[in-house]
Amino acid sequence: MGVFVYFYPNCGTCKKALKWLDNHGVTYDSIHIVEQTPSEDTLKNLIEKSGLPPKKFFNTSGKKYRELGLKNKLKDATEDEMIDYLASDGMLIKRPIVTNGDKVTVGFKEETFEETWK
Repeated sequence: MGVFVYFYPNCGTCKKALKWLDNHGVTYDSIHIVEQTPSEDTLKNLIEKSGLPPKKFFNTSGKKYRELGLKNKLKDATEDEMIDYLASDGMLIKRPIVTNGDKVTVGFKEETFEETWK
């Protein structure tokens, strides 16, 4: 399986991540996270493979996150409820998400990309 990047074109962090992948010769297919929001099953798989809690998949600095008041709602939400929120709107998802089917990274930290994708 190849590398897939869920991204949003206007996202500065996504641009940095794509540039890093390009500069390191990592070939990938990009998926527009709003036009092709990951399904609940895909999100469950990504969360499981990442080893991160579902809360780490939320774009907490996003306008939509604030509008929906998710900071308070997520405190008591189950994993399934969190996944429902994420699957409902790609703008709620932290990006980029990079995966090769086995490994998953969320957001962009150069050290993490060095360890995971080089």
